[in-house]
Amino acid sequence: MTDTTEMGDVAIAMPAVLEALAFNADGLIPAIAQQYDSGEVLMMAWMNQEAVEETLTTARVCYWSRSRSQLWRKGESSGQTQSLKEFRWDCDADTLLLMVDQVGVACHTGRRNCFFNAVRKGQPEIIADIEISPATLYK
Repeated sequence: MTDTTEMGDVAIAMPAVLEALAFNADGLIPAIAQQYDSGEVLMMAWMNQEAVEETLTTARVCYWSRSRSQLWRKGESSGQTQSLKEFRWDCDADTLLLMVDQVGVACHTGRRNCFFNAVRKGQPEIIADIEISPATLYK
């Protein structure tokens, strides 16, 4: 991890980070995961305060699953994990940017990232192939 998220600094920075962030009325904040070395945008998910705390403390990315109403540690069922390299937020403090090292695919569809739908030549098009079947990912 970079100096901004060194484990020794996390306990010191945590209160200021949590105070700075603008969680929505549901106690959530959107988080965009980006591959730290290539810049590839991988996915967007939600975090609550507990997910932010766990992510900063462990350097393993943890999200809040709105559908299951529980913490979701990326890769806990698929093995496709995200290690935190840097934790950032935007100027309004209402969106997070997580610079991560993604192991395997990021998308539950088995694609490298979740942004595989595009408009090309005026038509919707799927622009990325499935790298691993969801059935294999989630056994």
